[in-house]
Amino acid sequence: MKKITMLKMQGCPYCAKALQAIEELRAENPAYQNAEVECIDENEEPEKAKAYANDYYYLPSLFVEGRKIYEAHPGDDYDTIKAAVAKAFAAAE
Repeated sequence: MKKITMLKMQGCPYCAKALQAIEELRAENPAYQNAEVECIDENEEPEKAKAYANDYYYLPSLFVEGRKIYEAHPGDDYDTIKAAVAKAFAAAE
């Protein structure tokens, strides 16, 4: 599988939902258990996040091989976020 990169921030409720969705989807689909998901915290790793700076505004944002798959928007509920994470896993296959 291709690597999934997730840009996130400590304390972000949407990011927490995305991390929860990753764990749930891995439990539901054994093929996703070995998928590499790199989490880049904007505050802790600003240099790594800078590489994606022109491609997103809201967090979390999910990329597969540099291609944006999802960018959260204020008000996204858990089901919307989980569906987007599933789309990222599918794009990584």
